[in-house]
Amino acid sequence: MIGGLSVLLAGTIVVRPAGPISTLTAALARASPNDTIVVEAGTYREPTIVVGLRVMILGHNQPIFDGGGDHTVFRVLADSVTIDGLLIRNVGPTSTEDRAAIRLEGTRGCVIRHNEIRDTFFGIYAAKAHGCRIEGNTVVGSGRTDAESGNAIHLWSSDGMSIIDNRVRGHRDGIYFEFVKASRIEGNESRGNRRYGLHFMFSDSCTYRRNVFRENGAGVAVMYTKRVTMTENRFEHNKGQAAYGLLLKDITDSRIDSNYFDHNTIGLYLEGSDHVTVRANQFDANGWALRVLANATENLFEHNTFTGNAFDVSTNSRSASSTFRENFWDHYRGFDLDRDGIGDVPFRPVRLFSLVVGQSAPALILLRSTFVDLLDAAERLLPILTPEALVDPRPLMAAPR
Repeated sequence: MIGGLSVLLAGTIVVRPAGPISTLTAALARASPNDTIVVEAGTYREPTIVVGLRVMILGHNQPIFDGGGDHTVFRVLADSVTIDGLLIRNVGPTSTEDRAAIRLEGTRGCVIRHNEIRDTFFGIYAAKAHGCRIEGNTVVGSGRTDAESGNAIHLWSSDGMSIIDNRVRGHRDGIYFEFVKASRIEGNESRGNRRYGLHFMFSDSCTYRRNVFRENGAGVAVMYTKRVTMTENRFEHNKGQAAYGLLLKDITDSRIDSNYFDHNTIGLYLEGSDHVTVRANQFDANGWALRVLANATENLFEHNTFTGNAFDVSTNSRSASSTFRENFWDHYRGFDLDRDGIGDVPFRPVRLFSLVVGQSAPALILLRSTFVDLLDAAERLLPILTPEALVDPRPLMAAPR
């Protein structure tokens, strides 16, 4: 039995180390469009394998393709190619080319799934690809510096892509997009990367759902993009002096909905972003749950839950123009006489002490002191310094379900 098939059909080519066809390059030379190439277990060391026709490459018992440290292993130039079930390893770093385990170049409809990729400069690299599916792969890097690390999944100038259920770690960026349109990113786990778990720029109309971004050097950065949808993702334990659960820079007309921000230095950071709806998210045990700069305008924050954060909201100006309404704040000390579930007095989520820390970071040493408790009490009684715009006039008495 090979690849789950008890009978090999016409159009199937078998590669095995001791067989009549012992390399994938030789199999491709014999193949016709729409053939299936089954690669038996073994270790294969070949020059860069160029896939120039529509074929399905299936690994049986996880054959190993070793790049020898000095070249890309697969270059896919044809449409509708499938690569499934391989272990690809050992592609060394270089400053002159973007070497990768698998490169898709100008292709349509390819499927890269259920592969294990280890110790490669870039993992899966797609340039000018359209309608391809990258699914169920494990990509593990080992670069000790940013210069020695590429990205686990890297897309450039592509559209209609599906990045589904991959596990990536140990790279510079886990998932990196630039000029990517109308793509779906769902169910991935990106953790322990040197810089960002997810980093994209100029990538409009993409949807990110049920992904986990955990313990990455600088968290997640989203830049210069419009019509972003992020739902049901988890941003966890992204800690450091410049670490964010999620950084939004110059983002417009987007939705951040039903995500979980836990134990990040800064949960969600907005700079130069407008018309963003931040709804039904949970911010738990972050240093700063939200940092909303003055140039982030006309954004809406509603039905979010804030619990256990050192600072719920901070800003750099008293003239911030975002809208807060009907959020739950565990620091709220108001009352609800008419029992409608809405606090009868507004809540001001920007602590006076957060403004002090914004001017002098070493002041954080006083965070748990009686002095700060007195500052908070004074600001509640006479709120003259915290931004008037950043007020929730209808705070929830209980966290939304």
